[in-house]
Amino acid sequence: MKQLVLALVWGLISTGAAFASGNHDHGGQVSSSLEEKTKVTLEGNTLTITFGPMNLPTGHDGDLAASIPKHIFQVPKDRFLVGYKSAIFTKDGTPLPRQWLHHVLLLNLDKDSVSCPGEPLFFAGAGMEMTETRFPAGYGVKLEQGKKLMVVVAFYHKALPTKDVMATFTMELAPEGAPVQPMDVYQVGVNIVCYSKFDQRGENQTDEGIRIDAGVQVLSAPLKFRMDGCVRFAYPHGHDQLLLIALDNKTTRKTLLRTVPDVEMDGNFRAFQSHQVYKDERGFSVNTRDDYEMTMVYHHPLHDPQEQHGMGNYLLYMTPGVCSEDASASAR
Repeated sequence: MKQLVLALVWGLISTGAAFASGNHDHGGQVSSSLEEKTKVTLEGNTLTITFGPMNLPTGHDGDLAASIPKHIFQVPKDRFLVGYKSAIFTKDGTPLPRQWLHHVLLLNLDKDSVSCPGEPLFFAGAGMEMTETRFPAGYGVKLEQGKKLMVVVAFYHKALPTKDVMATFTMELAPEGAPVQPMDVYQVGVNIVCYSKFDQRGENQTDEGIRIDAGVQVLSAPLKFRMDGCVRFAYPHGHDQLLLIALDNKTTRKTLLRTVPDVEMDGNFRAFQSHQVYKDERGFSVNTRDDYEMTMVYHHPLHDPQEQHGMGNYLLYMTPGVCSEDASASAR
């Protein structure tokens, strides 16, 4: 099955995608591509992916909704990802509305996803929330030398006509040789998050998310985890007019995550404030036995005639097995 899905992914990749050479250990450009819209550079402990310049609006292509050809690169040495951030601006440096960046997705084509069987691992990304991510000290996601990493970028197709638009996705890496405990990455959401299941989406769901009707709308989806893990960091993703995202353990009747965004008076998204982004080296446990539920709450103003679609997702960064405190409690 993995070979079939990878074949499909490869079929989506532009012939312009290129690989990093192994002789860039000391920084500089990590990959050189015939497709000039994407450039990957490594300087010290910072790996930066730059998109553009290009003119907006653009369309979306394929299940991963790419605005430009997908790009493949490799890291020259084993490194650990410990944080990331994104930005969108014009070529002269003028910031643009964060809503114009639909998403940036980072996939490891040589590693299986646990949350989406048969798919490659989705290990990092960002949408319009552009939340700056910094994992708890001593934890990271391993990026192995020689593994094929793919980046996908999409811009909002309703963005105003704008020339020379650029975006960046910046990954912070742990210093070489620093002790880092590797984490797995697990994606959950109210909307369908596994692209191999997109054909199961209802008529009210597209690559923009689930249609949000006028007024307050509460949408939930059941969830069963496919691994036992200790969640150390949870990256939230939502759209304009979001009020709340939550993850509940229905078996133990415990709310594990409850994330509320900062929004404008009209509901347009501002940010997930740092105290609303879960980050704790002690973590909380999830398991394959219990029943869980994802919930998102939106408010679409009654006077707003524009069609609105919403998402409510978490990218969970977890170490395998139960958290140490839970293990100690079970032993007692």
